[in-house]
Amino acid sequence: MAGRTTSPSRFAWLGLALLVALVFNLLFGSAAIPPADTLSILLGGEGGTGSWHYIIWEYRLPKALTAVLVGSGLSLSGLLMQTLFRNPLAGPFVLGISSGASLGAALLILGGSLFGGWAAGILVSDTALAVASTLGSLLVLITVLLVSSRLKDAMALLIVGLMFGSITSALVTVLASFSDAERLQQYIFWSYGSLGSLSWPQVGILALVCLAGFGIGLWLLKSLNALLLGEKYAQSMGISMKRLRFWVILATSLLAGGITAFAGPIAFVGLAVPHLTRQWLGSSDHRVLLPGVALSGALLMLACDTVAQWPFSSYVLPINAITSILGAPVVIWLLLRRNKMLF
Repeated sequence: MAGRTTSPSRFAWLGLALLVALVFNLLFGSAAIPPADTLSILLGGEGGTGSWHYIIWEYRLPKALTAVLVGSGLSLSGLLMQTLFRNPLAGPFVLGISSGASLGAALLILGGSLFGGWAAGILVSDTALAVASTLGSLLVLITVLLVSSRLKDAMALLIVGLMFGSITSALVTVLASFSDAERLQQYIFWSYGSLGSLSWPQVGILALVCLAGFGIGLWLLKSLNALLLGEKYAQSMGISMKRLRFWVILATSLLAGGITAFAGPIAFVGLAVPHLTRQWLGSSDHRVLLPGVALSGALLMLACDTVAQWPFSSYVLPINAITSILGAPVVIWLLLRRNKMLF
């Protein structure tokens, strides 16, 4: 593996680019706050007005930290899925965990129309949405774990995950057909993804979820590297594939499910970033890739969010659209280069 020959300067460039992206994300937004005042407020100074303090501390900073967590978490979960299934086109949502979170949100938002009367015209809070999405992803997670214990073939599990996604998407479509326009619009806005709706306590919960996923990934480093050489080689090294599959699914579910619950479904980041990182670092060693995809994912998400918030304008573009515009060409590039992948 090429992990030991990766130049430390490439990590330094990633870290510097991430810092620059974070600064730009905090400096620019719909409210024109002078850079000097922004930096003064961040450093605890008295620059600017009270409204500027609120915008920076209660909106921009939580949103920037959310972008870092979302980008890092989705990228790591994509790396884990691509390694487990040995498929360059596998992403963090292939097991249907994200679809389960979407179903939970849909049941809460769109299901109210089925009850009529008391639910009419009542829009759902962000906290209730996060709870419903978490429960939906947990339900699918438990089902996937039960199924995985009975399957020996990873590709069969991939197909099962895709089927779970299809079932949940069909249920969401049925719910949408019974929903009124107001609730349907709220669900559509949720499906666009959002990084700016989290409070500080919610950012803290998301951080704990992502740390748990990262911790599992670090613990599995040796097993993941062995898996690159095939399941038989991994088993010859004393690695239980059933146990490895369980922990990879759990880590991916924590990351993808938790992020979808708090930020909505965000496409292509988990699929594209691991490949871009492999190309940049020139390695398939997970000791190199794991921190690399975390930095790269955070960088990409901050950049996408800066574009989405459309600096000095009141327009906010859907973050899901921005990541898709970037990620779709990467997928096409992967298909064109499939015979040359680093696997």
